Amino acid sequence: MLRKLAVVIPTLGRYAELRRLLVSLALQSRLPQQLLIVGEGEGNAEIAEEFQELSAEFIFFPGSSICDARNRGAHAARPDIDLIAFIDDDIVLDPGAIAAVMRFWETAPEDLGGTGLNVLNDSPRAASWLKKKRIAARLGLYDSTKGAVARSGFHVPFGEVSESIGVAWLPTYCVVYARQVFERYGFDEFFKGYSYLEDLDLSYQIGKKYRLAVIPDARFYHFPSIIGRPNSYLFGKKEVVNRLYFVSKHPELSRRLCFLGLCVRSLMSVCQGLFRLNWTSLKRAAGNLAALALTARSGLRPV
Repeated sequence: MLRKLAVVIPTLGRYAELRRLLVSLALQSRLPQQLLIVGEGEGNAEIAEEFQELSAEFIFFPGSSICDARNRGAHAARPDIDLIAFIDDDIVLDPGAIAAVMRFWETAPEDLGGTGLNVLNDSPRAASWLKKKRIAARLGLYDSTKGAVARSGFHVPFGEVSESIGVAWLPTYCVVYARQVFERYGFDEFFKGYSYLEDLDLSYQIGKKYRLAVIPDARFYHFPSIIGRPNSYLFGKKEVVNRLYFVSKHPELSRRLCFLGLCVRSLMSVCQGLFRLNWTSLKRAAGNLAALALTARSGLRPV
C-alpha cells in the first residue's frame, strides 16, 4: 500500500540548524509529500523558500511550546496524508532515511502506530552501569531492555539498533506516526516551553493500543543545539515535575518508585558535581530538590 508522508519541523529560530536539516531532506532519494515548518523566527519563511523542491510551508506560531507546534503541524497536514513525521531542527537525515521509512510502513501490519528512526551518534548516558544493575530492575526503578519503561516511569533509551525492535516508547526528535493515532492522542500541553518527556508521554500512551518499532535502515544524526534549552537549574525542576506528572497519568506505574528514582537521580548529580567540580550538575540537583519540595507542598504544576 502506497503511503503519503508529511514532515513537521518545530523550530525556535535555529536558522543554521534548520537549513542543514532541509538540505538533508532535499537530498533524500524519496521526498515527503508535505513539509510543514512550525514555530517562530523571522527568517524561517525565507529559508523555506530556498527549498522549492520540498514545497516547504512555514506556519508562524509565536509563543508556542514544542508540544503546541507539533500539534499545530499535525492538524495542518493535508487530508490525503496518512503518515506524520516529527523531526527536530537539529537533525540530519541519511540520504536513504525517508525511503527506508516508507518501505517499512508500506508492508507494516495495521496495528503499527509509530516508528523511530535509527540514530547513529547517540551520546552515552551518565551512570548507565548503575541503571543496568539487577537490584535496579528488581526494585522496578529501571530496566535493561532497550526501549522499555520501568514501573518507576523511567524510560530506557535504545540508541543505535542493528535490527528492527519493538519498544514501549519513542523519542520524538525523529519519529513517524500513523495519522490515525492523532484522532485520539496528541501532545499534552502540560509540558511547557522546553518540553522534556513530552515524547515519552505521547508514545507510551500510543504504545498501549498500537505497536511501536525502530527502523534500523532509516538512519539519522542528532547534533543537539544549545539554542532554546533551559539552564541546568530549570531543567532539574522540569526533570522532577514532568516525570511525576507522566507517572500520575498511568495507574500501572508507581509514584513511590518514581520519587525514589528521582532521589537517586538527584544524588547522582550531586556526586558528579562534588567529585568532578561540575557546577552544572550541582545546579541540576538543586533544581531537583526545589521541585521535590514544591511538589510535596503545592502539587504538580507546569514548569
